[in-house]
Amino acid sequence: MWKQLLGDGRSAFNDHWPHSLLIPAALGLGGALMCWKLHGRKIKSIELGEGWWGPGEKPLTHGEDTRLRPFVIEASEADIEDLHRRLDASRFFSPLEDSRFHYGFNSTHLRKVISYWRNEYDWKKQVKNLNKYPHFKTTIEGLDIHFIHVKPSHLSPGQKVYPLLMVHGWPGSFYEFYHILPLLTDPKNHGLNQNIAFEVVCPSIPGYGFSEASSKKGFNAFAAARIFYKLMLRLGYNEFYLQGGDWGSRITCLLSQMKPESVKGLHLNFVMLMTGELGRLKSLLIGRYAPWLVGLTREDVRHLYPYMEKNVFRLLRETGYMHIQATKPDTIGSALNDSPAGLAAYILEKFSTWTEDDFRNLEDGGLDRKFTLDDLLTNVMIYWITGSIASSMRFYKENFPRDYNRTPDTKVGVFVPTGIAAFPCEIEHTPRVWAKEKFHNIVSYTYMPRGGHFAAFEEPELLARDIQNFVSKVEKI
Repeated sequence: MWKQLLGDGRSAFNDHWPHSLLIPAALGLGGALMCWKLHGRKIKSIELGEGWWGPGEKPLTHGEDTRLRPFVIEASEADIEDLHRRLDASRFFSPLEDSRFHYGFNSTHLRKVISYWRNEYDWKKQVKNLNKYPHFKTTIEGLDIHFIHVKPSHLSPGQKVYPLLMVHGWPGSFYEFYHILPLLTDPKNHGLNQNIAFEVVCPSIPGYGFSEASSKKGFNAFAAARIFYKLMLRLGYNEFYLQGGDWGSRITCLLSQMKPESVKGLHLNFVMLMTGELGRLKSLLIGRYAPWLVGLTREDVRHLYPYMEKNVFRLLRETGYMHIQATKPDTIGSALNDSPAGLAAYILEKFSTWTEDDFRNLEDGGLDRKFTLDDLLTNVMIYWITGSIASSMRFYKENFPRDYNRTPDTKVGVFVPTGIAAFPCEIEHTPRVWAKEKFHNIVSYTYMPRGGHFAAFEEPELLARDIQNFVSKVEKI
């Protein structure tokens, strides 16, 4: 009978179904199909989980201290004297002729940086600048979590404010956001859309800067995402926006997958794809000759090809640190924690070639073309004063287990509204068509006119405008 029904079409229905039942049957079938479709599109999530990262066992006798404690960064004379003593004792090696930044941080230029750090850089002045925004600490899962919380100082009557959690990466810090914060919290006085103002929360990843490092193995991006979710709840935010690059991208993506009902939108300036390598390889092979067949744009082609030089060779040049930190971070951490000159060279080299690949052809690494030396050294000082370089590098080991491409998040896409800012000098370019494999609700995808990996630090206005544009689309302002 079913073969006859399917083969004969309308006449079969007329022969075997009374006319009075046709409409109810059709409605029932349509309803069943709709339920199946909606069930298939149900937003999945990954488990929030639980953890305890403080020393010893989790106390059972009392609850966690949920107070939000004001925190002030201090510049002690003892810290400054110790720093100066170590800088004075720096040992420099002989430079290679015409090596520029091809071998890493140019040793000739490092002498100049260390001389400035020792004789001109004013840590006390920079601490005053750091303290211009409200700092806090609170205890979550056994760790003291540091964050800054910046609210708009000027609002029009009835103006809505959007909560935004911004997460940094390595070797950055919460200080990366100091130039973008005024634009986001006071857009009217900085020439931006005055109708979209944010109150911004910038935490330090545990083990970075002033956030306490885990006492136990296993603290990864899943744990950081859960802790930051608890932080936002503790601040009174049940719904909020997210923004991140580098590790901040990974952490905010995971938070979006854990609690999609709380994330109004996710904005990224760096996209991590951990699966689908074969599909991307096929796209690359076809896209070289017929990009339109695989959804690549002219901009994508410009950033991707020649692929070996612009992507493969560059990744090989720029990711040696990753292998060290994902295997034995404490070894190099011991050296960097002991030598401020070594720490500066290790960190600042990333602000050269990750900002623009061609900067490796310059003797000074182009560091002063996008940043001030004071800003760069302040970021280094956050690692130095807190002694957190080793714990920050452990984050790589914890996040690259053997089965890193089989973690729970790889089986669940990101369904919250997503905005992507594709900066042209980013280490790796991810076309929109590739991003759609993971992000199923891309609201905005912007090819940025300039900029590299440290977008908020380097191009704060460009990034702020793109965040505003994304939120306006989500809110339909």
